[in-house]
Amino acid sequence: MNYLGACLLVQLSLAFGMTGLLWPDKLMPLFDVLMFPWAASYRIVRAHSLVALGASLVILIKVLAVGA
Repeated sequence: MNYLGACLLVQLSLAFGMTGLLWPDKLMPLFDVLMFPWAASYRIVRAHSLVALGASLVILIKVLAVGA
């Protein structure tokens, strides 16, 4: 129960990262709203997806290292 928030964050980052890589069309309206003055592109969506996957990996390693 101590790591529930971190585990949920890992799952959310994984879901966001995989969605952005596999179906960037689904996230394009979200990025249009978040990046209002600039136009969202597939390159930006994929870059953010890779960063989300990397962040989930870093959080997972942190949870595993602290839990051990």
